[in-house]
Amino acid sequence: MVTVMAEIRKAAIIGCGNIAQVHAACIAGQPGISLAGVADTCLERAVSLGEKYGAEAYYTMEELLDRVKPEIVHICTPHYLHVPMAAEALRQGRQVFMEKPPVINQEQYTILKDAVKSSKGKLGLCFQNRYNPGTLAAMRLFALGIPGRVKGGRAIVSWCREREYYTESDWRGNRKTEGGGALINQAVHSLDLLTLFLGKPVSAEAVMANHHLKNVIEVEDMMEAYIQYEEGITGCFYATTAYCTNMPPIIELHCDNMNVRVEEMKAVCTDFSGEEIKLSEMQEFKFSDETSASPEENKKKQASLGKSYWGAGHMDCITDYYSSLLSEKAVPIGLKETKDTIELMLAIYESARIGEEVIV
Repeated sequence: MVTVMAEIRKAAIIGCGNIAQVHAACIAGQPGISLAGVADTCLERAVSLGEKYGAEAYYTMEELLDRVKPEIVHICTPHYLHVPMAAEALRQGRQVFMEKPPVINQEQYTILKDAVKSSKGKLGLCFQNRYNPGTLAAMRLFALGIPGRVKGGRAIVSWCREREYYTESDWRGNRKTEGGGALINQAVHSLDLLTLFLGKPVSAEAVMANHHLKNVIEVEDMMEAYIQYEEGITGCFYATTAYCTNMPPIIELHCDNMNVRVEEMKAVCTDFSGEEIKLSEMQEFKFSDETSASPEENKKKQASLGKSYWGAGHMDCITDYYSSLLSEKAVPIGLKETKDTIELMLAIYESARIGEEVIV
């Protein structure tokens, strides 16, 4: 196996808001990789992050790329800038790791696909909840065939975003710059997990509304979708940011042999009467190394990397991406691996906009 560590030693972060703090901590945990540069249009914010990790601070991505010449670029900017910045970095042949959402409309999706196709660089996408212990445990169960065939599933996200969340930002709450609200910003990870377990989406019929910030934001604070997947599997999706607090998202799967509920750090199996089935009592089931840590240990791990309800997978997701670069393997989560989620998300917004079912 050929290693290319010497070629990918420098990393940079574009956008120095809250999520950039998580990316910086994850980069610092990568052997042989240094955070060499950070950029933000609020230079004070870039300087603050740069001083913490010994990185040079810049006002623009262009200036950073020209002077620092990083091999890997993390895109942590507002949503509408993700694709233009990623496409430019890819055009220059750099490796790119992008925060969600990957795109905010169909036009951006086309641009990003073309950029990935024509670039020598690899695009990685931050769908970190695929690495949550509960997700990994459920995936292991299904790999062993224990729950049986999935018949349907539901995803529920109940979070709280008040007026200040939007008014303190110049891009959130605006359809052109955020792309949407509860779905694209807060609940796209849960839609991704639902689709990861249910398979290829066929159609979506959706309704969206703005319940509690009607005169403050243009985007939705509630999205509800009825999703048809292949083989007659049905998915129900509900997301709101009008709740009174932030609760762990719930993915629940109804299967031939049991119900499987994925909630933040754990997977819980129940029989059809609601009684819990202990994983340790399943004769064939054993936790892999990735899912062996206790919920308490994983919460401690996440505590230094952001809010608990974001999930505990950022470090593992970013480490997996870096490992793919070092080993010259395909990226674990790129456009190909998230195609169904991206196209379903766009279909849900289109359906909610026109009031009709949309084919994915």
